Amino acid sequence: MESKKIITQKITPCLWFNDNADEAVTFYAAIFKNSTIGKATHYGKNAPLPEGTVLTIPFQLDGEDFLALNGGPLFTFSEAVSFIVNCEDQPEIDSFWEKLSEGGQIQQCGWLKDKFGVSWQIVPVVLGEMMQSDDTEKSNRVLQAIMQMVKIDIEQLETAYNG
Repeated sequence: MESKKIITQKITPCLWFNDNADEAVTFYAAIFKNSTIGKATHYGKNAPLPEGTVLTIPFQLDGEDFLALNGGPLFTFSEAVSFIVNCEDQPEIDSFWEKLSEGGQIQQCGWLKDKFGVSWQIVPVVLGEMMQSDDTEKSNRVLQAIMQMVKIDIEQLETAYNG
């Protein structure tokens, strides 16, 4: 069978789950706008997981392609890889923080682990601008402020930035 699929994204992250990829994909798609869930593939006979178990599910979060894989307990997630969610304002930060941290673990500096163990950084877009300031005193104050935060507070960052 010859198929000519148009590549819309050159690199696609593949997330390895034990056996709950379908649950994770449904969870993420409910949180991010412009999300879709594609057609799942399933394990057949004599496979590592029971026949009929979801093998892979392609999905999009806010238009970005991902693939979820049920691969068993061999590998788990760590903070070595995280997804950055760039937020325009505090209500957007608050919304993503609340939804993604539900059942997970909150961490320092805007990081959290969701209930599946995937690490996320929920950050305002203004943070990059502040950290890249030519005024190193301003960017250092922002860094010191963020190190004291769990969920990022834009107003506190602005206060630190402006001295």
